[in-house]
Amino acid sequence: MTNNLESSRGLIALVLNAHLPYVRHPEYSRFLEENWLFEALSETYMPLLRVFRGLEIDKVPFRLTISLSPTLTSMLEDKLLCERYVNHLDRLLELSDKEIVRLNGDIPGLKVSRMYRELFMNNRDDFLNLYNGDILDGFKHFHDLGNLELITSTATHAFLPMYRESPDMIRNQILIALENHDRLFKSMPEGIWLPECGYFPGLEDYLKPYGIKYFFSSAHGVLHADDPPNYGVYAPLRTPNGTAVFGRDRAASNAIWSAVDGFPGNPDYREFYRDIGFDLTEEYIAPYALEEGNRVNTGFKYHAITGDTDQKELYEPEKGAAQARMDAETFLQNRIRQCETISGMMDRPPLIVAPFDAELFGHWWFEGPQFLDSLFREFQSTEHQLALVTPSEYLHVWPHSQVTRPAFSSWGDKGYGQVWLDGSNDWIYRHTHKMVERMAELVDRFPDEKGLKLRTLNQAARELLLSQASDWPFIIKTGTTVLYAERRVKNHISNFNRIYESLCRNTVKTEWLTKLEKRNNIFKDIDYRVFRRREPGISA
Repeated sequence: MTNNLESSRGLIALVLNAHLPYVRHPEYSRFLEENWLFEALSETYMPLLRVFRGLEIDKVPFRLTISLSPTLTSMLEDKLLCERYVNHLDRLLELSDKEIVRLNGDIPGLKVSRMYRELFMNNRDDFLNLYNGDILDGFKHFHDLGNLELITSTATHAFLPMYRESPDMIRNQILIALENHDRLFKSMPEGIWLPECGYFPGLEDYLKPYGIKYFFSSAHGVLHADDPPNYGVYAPLRTPNGTAVFGRDRAASNAIWSAVDGFPGNPDYREFYRDIGFDLTEEYIAPYALEEGNRVNTGFKYHAITGDTDQKELYEPEKGAAQARMDAETFLQNRIRQCETISGMMDRPPLIVAPFDAELFGHWWFEGPQFLDSLFREFQSTEHQLALVTPSEYLHVWPHSQVTRPAFSSWGDKGYGQVWLDGSNDWIYRHTHKMVERMAELVDRFPDEKGLKLRTLNQAARELLLSQASDWPFIIKTGTTVLYAERRVKNHISNFNRIYESLCRNTVKTEWLTKLEKRNNIFKDIDYRVFRRREPGISA
């Protein structure tokens, strides 16, 4: 392996987008959708950090770009949610003990139940003792070492093409995200993950004033640029203002994403959709997998994918781990061949950009962290001429690229905007756009408030931002937890309108506001005045 980027035969940039919608319900002792965070912590973020620590201990170099969305980081630093996560782990450990008793004599099942117990015990020990309840320190550690390039997304993961007619809103989504990142990591990110890779021509003009040097695009966004890209997706483009755009490589991405022939579909891997929360009696699993009378996943999954059959075989962790190692080797060998084929046609090494949702690795694909661990180790031990790279490193070595503008695009189904603007969810935007107008009106009417009115205006800004999350229209379109998504959007709209009307009548209810502040407490340091109307071209 070579560390000299210029002499490499090819470059690989792995990118993980770590994002979850903001879900926090202190008004309930337990809330089902908070499990989204707890599952991602247990199965993705904590295992990934253990992989990084193992690589550090063994002195295996690695490079990885991770986008940590502001909604995710806000939840990861929230004391209430951190306490609830520990309680969640305690319940799982209690269930682990019950499972070990239940499966006594069942050697294969016992092996899997002990695997889960070890996972949850490691998570609890790492979370409380290694990270003192703040795993963001873990990511910062590897960022400071140079292994991770940490970037951000927008404030609440808004699908920006839907706000093209609200320039100030786009600026605020970007600015608030950057301020949050700087507060947490004491540095400004050089790149940004556009939510859902949603791009419209000219969006780069909102990025450059804040020092953003690059973003990512779907393959067709690059391939259908104003001018055909000379190197396809194997080199970034420069937009007219100099901001770089990195295109997603389909071959590398499909090797993992594809539902048809991607690695995660291997029969030896753990089956995600078979859980004891649905297999065992209600009496047994009620404390762990019964929420409001409905069965839910526990995380205890004992079966392998097996194939297209309901007769699933028991999961064997050793087989899953061995397959992850083989798939990592296959992935690397395919990238070596890919780069060998392309390198002779370019004046620089071809760059393969492979972006994924971070939660794929561990949560959806249980062996995903093992795959990454094996990939980095294989990369170090195998003879080849490829190098791992981050986008910033690439731009430092090759600051000049073809100048043109990408096409409107996203990485959603069909590649444009139909997931987030559909007959099922289009009602959202008439409300959020009206809220944008009203927020600017409130700043005009109350330009420099203090005390109760300041608190009220800041909360209006939070409700506006939370209403714009791309997660809610996505969930409504895909038909998963539709009632919750609809309720969330409607609640934020209702909260904002109540604030607006109360300020207009000068009748703010302190008790109601205090409850709302405690529930939706994202961006504690937000200043409502950032939503003032700006002259065109003014960035902050």
